Amino acid sequence: MSFLVVGSVAYDGIETPFGSEDKILGGSATYISITAGFFGLKPRLVGIVGRDFAVTDVQLLKSHNVDLEGLQVDNSGDTFFWRGKYHYDLNNRDTLETSLNVFEHFNPEIPDSYKDSEFVCLGNIAPALQNRVLDQVTRPKLVVCDTMNFWIEGARADLMETLKRVDVLIINDSEARELSSEPNLVRAAEKIQKMGPEILIIKKGEHGALLFTGSGIFSAPAYPLVDIFDPTGAGDTFMGGFVGWLARTGDLRDENMRRAVIFGSVMASFCVEAFGSKRLISLENGDIEKRYTEFMELSTIPEIINL
Repeated sequence: MSFLVVGSVAYDGIETPFGSEDKILGGSATYISITAGFFGLKPRLVGIVGRDFAVTDVQLLKSHNVDLEGLQVDNSGDTFFWRGKYHYDLNNRDTLETSLNVFEHFNPEIPDSYKDSEFVCLGNIAPALQNRVLDQVTRPKLVVCDTMNFWIEGARADLMETLKRVDVLIINDSEARELSSEPNLVRAAEKIQKMGPEILIIKKGEHGALLFTGSGIFSAPAYPLVDIFDPTGAGDTFMGGFVGWLARTGDLRDENMRRAVIFGSVMASFCVEAFGSKRLISLENGDIEKRYTEFMELSTIPEIINL
């Protein structure tokens, strides 16, 4: 199945209590694309980079089967750069620097060869740009979208237009509460689904994820990791795993959606084990299969013999 990814390609400077990296490959489109490549796909990436984008990083993306026809190179400036510092509680971080650079003028142009993409991943970019992408593609089988508090607060009208056009929305619990103005996540999901997306995934960090479909609610566990070095990109990696599995199988039934959530959780659990995309780059398919089995064992509920 053809798989389109539109989002940021960036460099990140990351500091956690366990170490730091001054400049490492990041961005939503990067994490989604590298992850989806493990599912036998050739992700079609649309993004923008600057004059400082390294040839080695181009080669890295290509080595993970990423199609770069849609990657714009703007030599008038540098690549989008973000620097952040995580607290000991890795759910909290401080942004120390945000330099949009060439990303400030990003205008996604979808190559003709990408316009028939069956699966479309809209990374965390301005809702107006997400809408522009949807104006250029022809009848995708599934559109999956990410957003954040910044857009919920500052571009709500554009976001509401986008939500009318997407099939799946993936957000975290604080974003779900803010978008719906509802503290209870079940009620929040009901309100958000009425905004457009038939399927909603609410990520709860170390507490797993909730999948809401027309058939009910599925609760996926989080993997109990001993070492968590860097949560940067975990949400994008989740999306890559979730949509990667659906695109690989072409099966959008509720049961397979649940499998896809587990694959998203599996891939995100690998992402946090090292800085940036380093752990993803070193993954092998056997690692993924083994951890998927471990997730299944985690969520198995024994039957009641007698009550």
